[in-house]
Parts: sequence; structure tokens; C-alpha cells
Amino acid sequence: MQTAAPILTITGSDSTGGAGIQADLRTMARLGAEAMSVVTSITLQNSLGIQEFYDIPAPIIERQIDAVCDDAHPQVVKIGMIRNAASLHAIVHCLRRHKPRWTLLSPVVRSTHEELLMESPLIELLQEELLPLCSLLVVRRHDAPHFHAQQILETDGSHGRCNELCSAIAVYLNQGDTLANAIRRATLLLPPSHNDSDIPLRTLNLYHQFIALQEQLCSHCHDVNYYARQLGVSPRYLAQVTQRVTEQTPKALIEATLLFRIQQLLTSTPPLPLGAIAAQLDFSSQAHLSNFFKRLTHTTPTQYKEKQLKPKNKIE
Repeated sequence: MQTAAPILTITGSDSTGGAGIQADLRTMARLGAEAMSVVTSITLQNSLGIQEFYDIPAPIIERQIDAVCDDAHPQVVKIGMIRNAASLHAIVHCLRRHKPRWTLLSPVVRSTHEELLMESPLIELLQEELLPLCSLLVVRRHDAPHFHAQQILETDGSHGRCNELCSAIAVYLNQGDTLANAIRRATLLLPPSHNDSDIPLRTLNLYHQFIALQEQLCSHCHDVNYYARQLGVSPRYLAQVTQRVTEQTPKALIEATLLFRIQQLLTSTPPLPLGAIAAQLDFSSQAHLSNFFKRLTHTTPTQYKEKQLKPKNKIE
């Protein structure tokens, strides 16, 4: 089986390890991905904030990217800190030359300590030249008004969380997921209330094991008790874990995954009959699936399918 090319991350170096190259490589490695890196800026920082910058000269940034892309041909590129117009132009030139399949952008407008890292002229240039080349923009919610993108994912919390979420999406895209499924999986792995410093490691590990297990088995098993047994805990304890991390029940998380599978199959090519989808996802009948779908979406599977396919029909 052909191995996926490494992911390329292009961003600054964070000496605290909370974001930047260090965090990207850590997150991608934890999810089983191989990654390569290009440094755009070196920050001198500690727990009190950034003390100083050293921006890598733009020609060196471009030569770093070319060295990696000529050799490894990454199909997923994640971009973070860009400090000046020359660096931005170098990155844009390389993207146009090497044409990766997916380019994700998570710009660093403000640091975790709320230090302004991008002035308005650079933001405008990024909007004009880099964003049109990007598949997804992942940005902190209060920075989102600076940008206009077709695909945008807004997050709460620190830039570190935003950075981690974007890295996880990059991993799932590199595994062959669609953009929608990569976003969904990353958001499940790193939910909005996720904060490693506040949640015990045992709780986080069990949550991640549950997410991985139900992703694997959800099409054939919708029973919370089954997952609890597989994880060696009581259903009540599993519910306490998911409530602590996501403020959702295990049943709600299972149903969200199952709903997403139904939506994928409803718009698949070639289209599957509703009865076949019900059988594939272990519903007792087509009516059972329809009732489940309507309860969660307030629309029928047929109405959903027609709505999703309508834009495509207009183009045709």
C-alpha cells in the first residue's frame, strides 16, 4: 500500500512549545502522521510573552519550501505565522509552483498573550494573495472579522488550540478524508472545551479512545453500554468523561457520527437507496432511519438529499 507523503507545516518557531512548529509536529506525530517543517520566524519567548523576533529571510523560506517539496511532494500544507510581505510572497510563489492538493491557513494575528503580530496591511495582502490558494482558514473567533474566506472554521480559546485543531485537520486530509469529515474528526478529537491543563490525562485518554472506537464501529453499533464495556468502564463513568471534555453525552456523540455517515451516503455517487443505507448502518428499517434523521435535523432524508444536490443540478 502506498504511504501518504509527509505533511508540510510552514510557520514560526515557538520556544515555549505551546504553538508554532513545535506544537504542529507534536500534534501530527501523536496522530500518526509524518511531517516536515519550514521555519518563517524564530520567537524568543517565555511564559510572560514574546521578547523578540528573528524573521527568516524570504529567500531562505523559499529555498526551504523548495527543498522539501522537490523531494517529498507533500499534498497537504499547513501555514501559520507569516510576519512580513516578503515572506508571504515567497510562500505564495512556492504554492503556485508546487500545487499541493490541500493548503490550510491558520494565521497568527495575535499571540496567546494578545500581542499584535500582524498589522492591517499584511492582513490585507494575505487576504488578496494567499487566501485564494487555501482550502480552509482556521482562525480564532475574535480574529475572524479580519478575513473573508469561502471555507472558514472559527475557534475559541488560545492560538495554541486553533493551531492544534488545524494540525489535526491536516492529518485527516493526508489520510484521504474529505474536508468536511476531516473537520468533523478533528473537532471531535479537540472539542471547544478541550483544555489539557484542566482535564486529567486519564480522562482525556479515555475520551480519545472512545472517539476512535465509535468512529470505527458506529456503523454497526449504536449502544453506549457496548462502548463502555470495550473501554473497561461503566456507562455512567463514560458519560462523566464525555461531559467533562465536550459537555455532551456519549449517545449524542455516537448519534452525531451516525448522522454524518447517513448524510455522506445520501449524497454519494452513485446514490444509494434509503433502504440500503438503513441496512448498511444497522437500522432495523428504512422508517427507523428516517425517524432518527428527522429527529436530529427536523427534515427528512429525501428533503436533505434534494437540498444538497440542488446547487449541483443548477450548475449542470
